[in-house]
Amino acid sequence: MNGRFIVFEGGEGVGKSTQSRLLAEALRARGIEVVTTREPGGTPGAEAIRALLLASDGQGWGARAEALLFAAARADHVETLIRPALARGAWVVCDRFLDSSRAYQGGGSGLGDADILDLHRIGSEGLMPDVTILLTLDPSEAAARVLRRDAGALDRIGGRAADYHARVAQAFLRFAADDPARFAVIAASGLPEDVHARVLAAVDAA
Repeated sequence: MNGRFIVFEGGEGVGKSTQSRLLAEALRARGIEVVTTREPGGTPGAEAIRALLLASDGQGWGARAEALLFAAARADHVETLIRPALARGAWVVCDRFLDSSRAYQGGGSGLGDADILDLHRIGSEGLMPDVTILLTLDPSEAAARVLRRDAGALDRIGGRAADYHARVAQAFLRFAADDPARFAVIAASGLPEDVHARVLAAVDAA
């Protein structure tokens, strides 16, 4: 019996890492094997690509090169970690996946959604999450959280302008509206425990 694939999505500072951890802990308490991972990353090869993508020094990457690098990291992640875990019946809880590429390189940087989906079809054989938790938060509160978390040392993508991140947020909401069967939109305001309760209810209902 295959496991379930649950992904957390959203902009910077909404609490994806915290909520991924809390969900994994709750599922393990139920006796479920849980694999937690992140994108870009999750495997040695994908982590090496992450370092290339997010380093704040150097000239950086154009939108197309960036999308290709994300797709390459995801292909290794899916083949090496995610599919084997699902095949043995584990649940995979991932901090970001395909929709981040669609929102950041697509909505933020202007690449076509069809092109990004084609890269995913080629690289990862089109694997999609069973449930995508989209965490939403007021931009000013999210920015304050990022400042506290990173002490001003933003990575290359996190440090982009506010209008870029506004386009990303709009793209995420558009994806959720277009695919309500897969997405659960969760308000990320309030205490982490309160957000977790909303997340767990959404996962149980899916």
